[in-house]
Amino acid sequence: MTGTLYRLTAFSRDPQGGNPAGVWLGDTLPEAATMRRIAAEVGYSETAFLAPLHGDVRTVRYYSPEAEVSFCGHATVAAGVVLGLLEGAGTYRLATAVGEVPVAVEQVGGDWQASLVSVAPEYRAATPALVEAALASLGWQGAELDPDLPPAVAYAGAWHLVLAVVSKARLDALAYDFASLKALMQRENLTTLQLVWRESATRFHVRDPFPVGGVIEDPATGAAAAALGGYLREAGLVTVPARMTILQGEAMGRPSRLEVDVPASGGIVVSGTAVALQEPVALPA
Repeated sequence: MTGTLYRLTAFSRDPQGGNPAGVWLGDTLPEAATMRRIAAEVGYSETAFLAPLHGDVRTVRYYSPEAEVSFCGHATVAAGVVLGLLEGAGTYRLATAVGEVPVAVEQVGGDWQASLVSVAPEYRAATPALVEAALASLGWQGAELDPDLPPAVAYAGAWHLVLAVVSKARLDALAYDFASLKALMQRENLTTLQLVWRESATRFHVRDPFPVGGVIEDPATGAAAAALGGYLREAGLVTVPARMTILQGEAMGRPSRLEVDVPASGGIVVSGTAVALQEPVALPA
């Protein structure tokens, strides 16, 4: 079995920005162990595996260097751009492990852009014990949290702990205990922490630790952006419909821009560009 591996960076027009992702396309998905191996060799936070090459619906699975991930937004955007380059503008239906995700792909001003629609979002208030444990791993204090955006566990294909702070300086000074946070996240079935500073009602700065994937920090996290949009809507913290801009990766030197549309109901729309990092290569599976 042979597939073609593409390497792109999503949520940026600059190869030096955004979040790199692998996109593997083939007629049949490889075995799980093979996908794990390829993802580890690629070394990005996630690689998306899609099959078949053509058809109304393609199955997709996502792997970090260490484990399968239920859903990944930036790799979905990267995959959408690859499909656009190969087959043109249109809406592509992806059968993920958590449900079908349509991805609308178009060319805007010479750039390819993909917009995914998440599965139905959910959220619940984070327990005091979870918040206390997370703050301890982060080295943060409870008084640094924004009371207008209470801690929550949010979902739009994967679960994320949302913690908002009142100061951008607190967000910029992120340093955390990798081992303890990873253990907490594995115990609580969390994919990333969505750490947030709200600059305005529609503009957010975020950072996303991702130790469960073997990655210190994600420079652009589409799944967490969708989960944040769903949380804000379901908790009545945003007037819908709304469009939000999420800025991520700045402190890592890989600035990323995610546009999030929050409709009155249904899935959350996350949009962004993606650009190639290398030429595609045939890759035996």
